[in-house]
Amino acid sequence: MKLNKTLTIEEAMAVVRFNEELEFSSEAIERVKRCTGLIEDSIKKNIPMYGVTTGLGANSTKNISQEDTKIYQEKILQSHAVSVGEPIKKKELRAILLMIILNGIKGYSGVRIETLELIRNILNKDLYIFVPGSGSVGYLSLEAHIGLALIGQGKIYKDGKFESSKEVLEENGLKPLDLSYKEALFLISGTTCVTGYGLIAVYDAKNLLKNFEILSAMEIEVQEATTRLLDKRLMEVRSQVEQREVADSISDMLKDSEICKKYYYEKLQDALSIRCIPQLIGPVKKKINEAELTVLREMDSCTDNPIIYEENGEVDVISGCNPDSSYIGLEMDCLSIALTMLGKMSDRRTFRLLDEKLSNKPAFLVENSGANSGLMITQYTQAGLLNEMKINATSGVIDSIPTCANQEDYVSMGFNSSKKVLKQIENLNYILAIELLCIYEANFFVDPTLKRASLSQRVYDKLNFVPRLREDFKLHPYIEKISEILKDGELINLI
Repeated sequence: MKLNKTLTIEEAMAVVRFNEELEFSSEAIERVKRCTGLIEDSIKKNIPMYGVTTGLGANSTKNISQEDTKIYQEKILQSHAVSVGEPIKKKELRAILLMIILNGIKGYSGVRIETLELIRNILNKDLYIFVPGSGSVGYLSLEAHIGLALIGQGKIYKDGKFESSKEVLEENGLKPLDLSYKEALFLISGTTCVTGYGLIAVYDAKNLLKNFEILSAMEIEVQEATTRLLDKRLMEVRSQVEQREVADSISDMLKDSEICKKYYYEKLQDALSIRCIPQLIGPVKKKINEAELTVLREMDSCTDNPIIYEENGEVDVISGCNPDSSYIGLEMDCLSIALTMLGKMSDRRTFRLLDEKLSNKPAFLVENSGANSGLMITQYTQAGLLNEMKINATSGVIDSIPTCANQEDYVSMGFNSSKKVLKQIENLNYILAIELLCIYEANFFVDPTLKRASLSQRVYDKLNFVPRLREDFKLHPYIEKISEILKDGELINLI
């Protein structure tokens, strides 16, 4: 894949998750080289530059000699690589590396093309850098560990453990960096970790939402509900476009269902966990769309500090705070809430299927419920996962803990907002897997002479490895398998 300035969500995830190789366009290379020349000229002219000719944070009033500017870059990485805990996953590392490239390729950072090429080669060779995943307020520390690996002082995974990055780079035909002016500062500045996590979150949330639509259609059918809740006339009187889109989509999934035709007039209305399907999915879809737009804009931005700007032949080095992560952090906090809302509906629908008084089916969807627990405890698992989701739905960006001798007296805290969304997605995927298992077993108690919707039948056929629940058996392997099917988009491919 050739990169000029930016990528779509799908293109970026092709690199992050599916290991598509990356190359730079000639325009991108020329743009980066031009900016590198500008910063070198600025150094010669003794133009003051934050983090290059001055210290960082509260030390920004202290000057650094021209002779020490390159040495200082190495010190920046050593002092800033202080995140702690378990290493981030490889896909998360790859997302951050890609965001670092996108940040520098705009041509406002002064980074050398050789530096971006090294990161590109690390992506293409699928090397896994050691980066502890806890302790970031939005930037700096995770990226500093990446920077240490680039200069040969960090660790890269090899043969089952993390080894010296210098040795692993050289074994792969790559030369560790000799940092130039501002390059360490470039590596640790920007919203790169926040946006990298946000990229993965948006991509996976879009897939989860489509899975949720499919399960919602199947719930309407298996609960023998009325599809009047999807009526176009009902949707038209509310000016919310996403709600209409959802209703149209689910109506299309159920158009050939004989079950839905039979029960169309059976009830005046169903419980809210069924009746509110378009009214819940609609706003969640809207929020995912907004988060996607924000991530795309951030990927198309330079979030470095300072930036090198040329205008009418004059060069200016401008310090500000484009690395502030509020844009992504706020979207990820809202996305955490939205995903939790899907989880609470899924839980209630599962609960209704398992309660014989509400479902008109055997208790816990097992034929002999007196001597068997059936699917009873799967809803306990949902409840535990949903409780964790509710905890994680608490906002990260509303907090601010001043740092750096009060030079950074306001802190956006966007990293934890992005980090927790990935856990939200994992939990919701399991919640939906349990709901789908219950739908599958409930289907055995719906009139077999009535034709299921074509999509429903294809899903049931996909799940035919799950035995009918006549008596208790080990459920955990089936939950994990269904979770993988959802995660891999196998149901979406059936549409």
